Amino acid sequence: MSSFAELSNEEFLSLLASHAPAPGGGGASAMAGALGAALSSMVGNLTVGKEAFAAQEEQIVALLSEATSLREKLLQCADEDAKVFEYFMSVYKLPKQTEEEKRARTQAIRSAAKKAASIPLEIARSSFAVLKISVGMAKFGNPNVITDATCSAILAYASLRCAAYNVFVNLSLTKDEAFNKAARKELADMQHEGYLLEEKVINRTNEVLG
Repeated sequence: MSSFAELSNEEFLSLLASHAPAPGGGGASAMAGALGAALSSMVGNLTVGKEAFAAQEEQIVALLSEATSLREKLLQCADEDAKVFEYFMSVYKLPKQTEEEKRARTQAIRSAAKKAASIPLEIARSSFAVLKISVGMAKFGNPNVITDATCSAILAYASLRCAAYNVFVNLSLTKDEAFNKAARKELADMQHEGYLLEEKVINRTNEVLG
């Protein structure tokens, strides 16, 4: 499988819409987060180098660097999510004739489920980080493009929520209660704080727009 980043928009969307099992919700959430990161970068790039915003250029440059790294990471996560899902499906084809084979297959499924949960968990973390960047862009960035910071926040929060459900769907199969409990708590905390961050950006934008 070639990287999704190498596909055109139409190619990726056609693949997403097809009967192929991957990409699915995980890949879509990663792409939404990457779009959010790209929009924050857009705001930053339309701010740096302008005399009117020289006082906040240091903050914007730092946010730009982080947004670029997160965009690249989220694109990579889209590929990893598809690969892990394909592996997850393959373990169900393992032999289960003998008791030993059954035990090995069960353990392989649990291990694969944990991996399948770990990638969208990382997508959620990355998108949460994008949300934080969008707050900074809305605060320090060029107000003429503040609605792009708003869209960044909305996309990042949507990515976070979608990724969370792609974690949840795999947790029942891991049989690792410690991992499951920690993942659920982390996601609940990120979704709660993420909602507040999104609202902060929206409120700031409404103030600027009047």
